[in-house]
Amino acid sequence: MKKIKVLFVCIHNSARSQMAEALLQHHSKDAFFVESAGLEQGKLNSLAVTAMLEIGIDISKNLTNSVFDFLQEGRSYDFVITVCDESSSEQCPVFPGKGKRLHWNFQDPSSLNGSYNENLRKTNIIRDEIEIKILDFIECVKTDFEAEKAF
Repeated sequence: MKKIKVLFVCIHNSARSQMAEALLQHHSKDAFFVESAGLEQGKLNSLAVTAMLEIGIDISKNLTNSVFDFLQEGRSYDFVITVCDESSSEQCPVFPGKGKRLHWNFQDPSSLNGSYNENLRKTNIIRDEIEIKILDFIECVKTDFEAEKAF
């Protein structure tokens, strides 16, 4: 069966898009081909790494990617999902093909102000919000796909 191709995009590919990519891979098994990228390449956010480790998912070795590199390579996706604020998502390029573009607005862990423990707690909340959205997304895509054939 053909895998559904998904790209998650945020500003630096350091936290939200990384968590979304890992969570979709984790929950969907082999139904999706998932990547993530940023409008600018950044550095992996240590809060996101720790938050994911707390639920048994290791993203510590992930690299950050540039969405413009993926575009230049001619990659196409069934879904391009921005996980940053609305104004940043509007900077995301349009990929070739008939893919759907979705926007999910999540707070940026790099913008948190507080102690490390407070920021980790807030990052865990963001991670959980992303996970809920991922699980809903899987169910919606599965339902749509079943309507056409079988998932």
